[in-house]
Amino acid sequence: MEKSVNIRNKKASHEYFLVQEFTAGIQLTGTEIKSIRDGKASIVDGYCTFTGEELFARNLHIAEYTYGTHYNHEAKRDRKMLLTKRELKKLAVKVKERGFTIIPVLLFINERGLAKLTIALARGKHSYDKRETLKQKDIQREIERHS
Repeated sequence: MEKSVNIRNKKASHEYFLVQEFTAGIQLTGTEIKSIRDGKASIVDGYCTFTGEELFARNLHIAEYTYGTHYNHEAKRDRKMLLTKRELKKLAVKVKERGFTIIPVLLFINERGLAKLTIALARGKHSYDKRETLKQKDIQREIERHS
């Protein structure tokens, strides 16, 4: 009966080289988790930034809950990421290097019913890198067709 929720950021692998991935919890309100369970969220425009020593996800769009009352949440508010201090320190050092950013890749509900966000330390691609990636995908698709 349980419906799994996997909301992907399909633009992430096209726009960035994904260097390292982390799975983080998200600090949510009651109506936000209900909207995520309904599959009404988008992480395409999202990114993560540090405020002090804490990591926040920005521009994650979680639609307002249909049956919510005046306690409903804002659709695009900053949400705190729940990571260990060691992971936060590692990410902070890498983000200070030139060219690195943190982007959300996958939003899912784990087996305990908690919302988790897979974030990736990423480096931006140039246009020629994007063309090369598309060529490799086309070649792989042709090989699979003929097999």
